Amino acid sequence: MTTSARDTLSTNVALPTEEVYPPSAAFSEQANASAALYDEAEADRLAFWATQAERLSWAKPFTEVLDWSEAPFAKWFPDGKLNVAYNCVDRHVEAGNGDRVAIHWLGEPVDESETLSR
Repeated sequence: MTTSARDTLSTNVALPTEEVYPPSAAFSEQANASAALYDEAEADRLAFWATQAERLSWAKPFTEVLDWSEAPFAKWFPDGKLNVAYNCVDRHVEAGNGDRVAIHWLGEPVDESETLSR
């Protein structure tokens, strides 16, 4: 039997856990997620994720949020069907945002760039 380097590595690595790097007040003020959002998720995680999923356009709406019948494998929104391309691009164009920049890529050197839109 051979022993790989991975088998001989110790997984008992002590990482510092005392250090906290809070975001600046300016960053927190413009953040998409607030403390209330975290509280909502903690209060009822399945209802929280159902609410988040309802923000998407479903080709076939889901009726079940989470299926744990084959644990440890979870199936989220197992009976729903999404068109991911539609959700990523088309619905935003239909909402009148087709002329907005979708991706602005900045390369190295920094004078190399490309803007992608509809």
